[in-house]
Amino acid sequence: MVKLTLEAAKRLLAVAEQKARQMGLSSDIAIVDEGANLIAFHRMDNAKIAGIDISQNKAWTSVALQMPTANLAQSAQPGSPSFGINTTNQGRVVILGGGIPLIYEGRIVGGIGVSGGTSAQDIEVANAAVHAFSSMRATGDAAFASARIGSIQSNG
Repeated sequence: MVKLTLEAAKRLLAVAEQKARQMGLSSDIAIVDEGANLIAFHRMDNAKIAGIDISQNKAWTSVALQMPTANLAQSAQPGSPSFGINTTNQGRVVILGGGIPLIYEGRIVGGIGVSGGTSAQDIEVANAAVHAFSSMRATGDAAFASARIGSIQSNG
């Protein structure tokens, strides 16, 4: 089993920040693990304070619902099957784009959430980190920790 490490999360934050700077944005960026627990967070200079919770909740939503938050925007409209979903889970579910799960070998190992621009801009910043994550995986980068779940053999 592969786990997202703090080192990997910091590298993803750096990639997302660089993309946000290129786009002229000040973003709040959050990285969570497979249980949607915060691993790392970065608030760029002049990023909105409201974006702190929004970015963290986008990352949480992407893992909790196992999909990009942008996928919820359409289905959460009045009359649609998921209308009102954003009022569940103590209001943590975010239906704005910018939250994307990080997937390794078909399994969610974490998520990223970005807030600071329009939904389309936040998605673009998050996607830069997702692509970097894919590159890190493809090269077998040591920024990931492997953990084995099972019994421990004893010699006695």
